[in-house]
Amino acid sequence: MHRSLLPVSLLPVYVLLATLFLPIRSPAQDTAQIIASGRINSPEQRKKPYVILISADGFRYDLADKYHAENLLDLREKGVTSVAMMPSYPSVTFPNHYALVTGLYPSHHGIVDNTFYDAKKKKTYQIRDKDVVQDGSWYGGTPIWVLAEQQHMLTASLFWVGSEAAIRGIRPTYYYTFNDKIPFDRRIRIVRDWLTLPEDKRPHLITFYLSQVDHAEHISGPDSKEAADAVHLVDDCIGQLNRVVDSLRLPVSFVFVSDHGMTLTDTAHLLPLPAEVDTTRFIVRDGETQLHLYALNKGDVLPAYRNLKAKAQDYDVYLPDETPVRWHYAASDDRFDRIGDILLVARFPKMFNTMHRKPLPGMHGFDNALADMQASFYAWGPAFRQHGKIGTFQNVAVYPLIAKVLGLTITDKIDGNLDTLRGILANP
Repeated sequence: MHRSLLPVSLLPVYVLLATLFLPIRSPAQDTAQIIASGRINSPEQRKKPYVILISADGFRYDLADKYHAENLLDLREKGVTSVAMMPSYPSVTFPNHYALVTGLYPSHHGIVDNTFYDAKKKKTYQIRDKDVVQDGSWYGGTPIWVLAEQQHMLTASLFWVGSEAAIRGIRPTYYYTFNDKIPFDRRIRIVRDWLTLPEDKRPHLITFYLSQVDHAEHISGPDSKEAADAVHLVDDCIGQLNRVVDSLRLPVSFVFVSDHGMTLTDTAHLLPLPAEVDTTRFIVRDGETQLHLYALNKGDVLPAYRNLKAKAQDYDVYLPDETPVRWHYAASDDRFDRIGDILLVARFPKMFNTMHRKPLPGMHGFDNALADMQASFYAWGPAFRQHGKIGTFQNVAVYPLIAKVLGLTITDKIDGNLDTLRGILANP
């Protein structure tokens, strides 16, 4: 059934989440498309295939089956599905969306958490700060749309982390400032309009972001009716989008991903900021599952670490050179020097509540190996083989896969490897 409006049961979710998680906006929401002038597809790129990269935020690996998402189940059957996709650490939104489009772990691309401090800039990156989010100097690596534009292939974005910033001086040719109020029907029309432009102006890569599942899970938990409604809402949108794109008879392939999973947490026994943390000596950057402590004087690090380590309960204390190797989150990985001098990492299902706001029953950000943190990956269309099933893999492999489908040459060293997903291609 066609649904262009939110179910009534989801309305309270969006009212609350607008104040908790969404970027700060002026009362007049920006709904205008932004177009870079003077760009065209080179003759070589005009005959290349097309990719639509869809992210459904928080769409845990099992949700399509759990809530019988009819369109996604049908589409993945016609293409490729993975058991799960492992997010990068930490399993939160901004680091993982940017890992997906750069092929780099967060410690390598620089967006090391949803909130973190940069001592060189003497500034904090915070996902609700519009000015910071749109500042390209925070972002390392070469996002897939930048790579394409550098090689004279046009791109478009209906939202993605980093797409509003001039990274290496480049934004997508067509993009919108994030605005979750744009209705699904209009979003689908936008994609159709992009794909019916003349060949020289038509984007070959489109990113398409949907936040509804993550929002519902945070407020009501992943096992709730609200989560089920959000899954069906997203599923309807993807089904409609797929039908509209199919009608255009272009060689368009779809890659459907999520950034992380979601789990129920212990909201009755929240962790305060440990009394051992002296906020006159450390800058504290908050999160529900991880706290970064940045020392004003490096001589304070070891004494504070030992004190915290001796008294820690329900959370782990790390120096950056002690974190698990599989996280790729050590001091030696930290290319931008943005990981805290001390990390406090909550043990599932515990959460920190240093921000003193109402705790959310659904949460992510825990160890990326935890089952409930695992994300989804499906791919369908002419680029991919049919009825394929693969095991769990790390999300940095998505970048080289899309570059291969689009015929782009990767110019930087990345963490992802095409061989991880080469076998799902129709013509490997």
